[in-house]
Amino acid sequence: MSTPRGKAPRLSKARLDELVEEATIDAYGDAEQAGGFYTMMENDLATPFSTHVLGVEVTVERVDRTDADEIVAVCKRGAKRQRIRILDLPLPSL
Repeated sequence: MSTPRGKAPRLSKARLDELVEEATIDAYGDAEQAGGFYTMMENDLATPFSTHVLGVEVTVERVDRTDADEIVAVCKRGAKRQRIRILDLPLPSL
């Protein structure tokens, strides 16, 4: 699929459902499902990318997991870094 430079293709609901199934197929319980999602993001998410947090542009350098099995994005702006739960991270606009 051809897309304008710098823009990612949009995912259909069917493709998103396939990705969720792939990430969690052998997972039992919340911790294993989080692990499946984390592994898929770590392997397949194209980083770094930019998005806006509270109206400020940040660079998402990578994803990480907390001791509580939450997936977080490691965001950077200038010399500062902050971890933001992936569920709270605004997606970049296409």
